[in-house]
Amino acid sequence: MADAPHTPVLTDTPNGQSAEAFFEANPDIEMLEAFMVDVNGVLRGKRVPVSKALSTFKSGMRMPRSAFAVDIWGHDVLEAGLVTQTGDNDGVCRTVAGTLCRTPWMSVPTAQVMMTMQDANGKGFFADPRQVLRRVLNFFQKEGLTPVVAVELEFYLLDSKRDERGFPQPPLSPRTGQRVQASQMFGLGEVEEFGAVLSDINRACALQGIPADTTISENGPGQYEINLYHVPDAMLAADYATLLKRVIKGAARKNGFDATFMAKPYGDKSGNGMHVHFSILDKDGNNIFAGEDYQGSAILRHAIGGLLSVMTESAAVFAPNFNSYRRFMPGSHAPTRIAWGYDNRTASLRVPESELAGTRIEHRVPGADANPYLAIAAMLAGAFHGIQGHMDPGEPLTGSVYESNARHLPDVWEDALEIFEQSGFMKHYFGESYHKVYFACKWSEKDALEHHITSIEYDAYLRDL
Repeated sequence: MADAPHTPVLTDTPNGQSAEAFFEANPDIEMLEAFMVDVNGVLRGKRVPVSKALSTFKSGMRMPRSAFAVDIWGHDVLEAGLVTQTGDNDGVCRTVAGTLCRTPWMSVPTAQVMMTMQDANGKGFFADPRQVLRRVLNFFQKEGLTPVVAVELEFYLLDSKRDERGFPQPPLSPRTGQRVQASQMFGLGEVEEFGAVLSDINRACALQGIPADTTISENGPGQYEINLYHVPDAMLAADYATLLKRVIKGAARKNGFDATFMAKPYGDKSGNGMHVHFSILDKDGNNIFAGEDYQGSAILRHAIGGLLSVMTESAAVFAPNFNSYRRFMPGSHAPTRIAWGYDNRTASLRVPESELAGTRIEHRVPGADANPYLAIAAMLAGAFHGIQGHMDPGEPLTGSVYESNARHLPDVWEDALEIFEQSGFMKHYFGESYHKVYFACKWSEKDALEHHITSIEYDAYLRDL
C-alpha cells in the first residue's frame, strides 16, 4: 500500500472531462461498453453504438434487476426473489463518475463506463453490490469515520490453449518458447519475460486512471501480483479492483494469453489472493489505528477483535465458491486459521510494519475470486462491529500460525454458507434482503455443482467399480 492517497474525481472521465468532451476528443470510438457488477463480481451490461452513447449518460440504461441475482453461469436464481416474484422488471442504471475511458485492448475503438442501478424512487437498488458496500459505509459516516482502503490482486497468466485433458496450463515464454514451470517469487526475470503484457497493463491503468503501484512475480508459474494505491474512499477502492481485473484480462488477451483470478487454478500451486489493507480516519483526518508505537491503538485491537469474532460468518463472502476452499492449505501462503499477528503473513489478519501514521490491517483471507464490493463491505463491517463493541482480539501470534491451536477457517463451502445463512451480523450489515439474495445465489451454485460428475471421478471409479 503506497503512502500517497489518490483523490477521486466527480466527472465522467478520470481526467475530469465530461462525456460530451470525451467523445469529441475521441472521434474514432465506435462502441461503448456499459456494465455493472453482479453478485459474483462478474461484469454484465450492454454494448451501445456510439451514436446512442450520450443517452446512456443522460437517461441511463435499463437492465433487468434480476441480472444482479444470477449464478456463476449467468442463470437466473429464482429463490433470490428477483425474477418471477417481481415480474422480472427493469431498473435504471446510471453511470459511475470518473469511469468513462478507452479500452485500449479492443480491436475496434471502444470506450467503457461502469454503471450502478437505481430503483423506481431514484435510490440505489439494494441488490447492487455497490449498494451493499454503501450501506456499510453509512455506519462509518454516521460516526464521522472514513475507511482508507487498498487492494492487492494476484492472478495467473495462462496459455490461451488448454492441455490435452482440457485443463489450464502455464504460458509459453515469449523469449524461449518453452512452457513456464518455475515459481520465482519476486523474480525480476519473470517480470521481464512477460514484460509486454505487464507493460500493456500499466499503460491501460494509466489511461483509465487506475492507481496501480508495484508489480511482482508471485509463487506460481506465470503468477503475478499488482498492488493498488490506497484511497480514502472504500467504494473507489472496490471500483479500482474491479476495473484492474478487466484491464488484466484484456491486456492478456491482446498479447495472446488468458488471465485468471480463480482462487486455485492449479491443485499443487499457490492460489490467488486478494489482500486488502485498510485503516480508518477520524473527522480530522487522523488514523485512529495509530498508537504510540508499532503495536497501534486500542481501537486497532478492537477492530481486529471484531474481525476475528465474525470471520466464520463472513467466510462465504471471502471465499464465494467451491474452488475457493482449495486455496486454504497450510504452507500455501494462504491463511487457514482465525488469528492475527504483527507482520505475520501466516495469520488471517496482519498488522504490517509501517510508519505510525500508516498503521493498518491487512486482511489476507479473501481470494481473488471474491466480489471486491462485498468482501470490503464484510471486512469493514467486522471492524466496525469490533470497535463499537470494544472487542478484545486476544494476543497476537508469532511464528507459524498453521501450527497453532487457533480456530480453523471453514474449509467446506456448505459449512460456510450455512453459517452465513444463520448470521445475524451479516443480516444486519448487508441487509436482510441482500442476505437472502446472496445465500440463494451461492446455494444454487453449490447444488448445481453437486449434481455434476467430474472427470476425475470417472477416472477413479468408472472402470474398476
